[in-house]
Amino acid sequence: MRVQPFVLALLLSLGVLFAPASGVPAAPPGTDKLVHLALFALLAVTGRAAGIRTWPLLGGLAAYAAASEVLQAVLPIGRSGDVLDGLVDVLGAVLGLGLYAALSRRRATA
Repeated sequence: MRVQPFVLALLLSLGVLFAPASGVPAAPPGTDKLVHLALFALLAVTGRAAGIRTWPLLGGLAAYAAASEVLQAVLPIGRSGDVLDGLVDVLGAVLGLGLYAALSRRRATA
């Protein structure tokens, strides 16, 4: 059961990252970076909650970030890859891992 939130977050990320450009709503500049940050933080938190160890999870999310940007650039979906988006993805994963660790410590002391 604890794997389900991670699977749902992964499916959400596929929809967000690979939606055709025509399906992406207009938003203020910089909003896409916030979406990337939050999405990868969610993947990190749910991945840890699913029992995936920190370093394999971070490595997998970094690889997913890089692959998603390359695929956005080469797939015929009208999207473009962006190195900064990939970096923000990794930052989101690191922040999510930090949040999970902080919440775990807090629960352990409560």
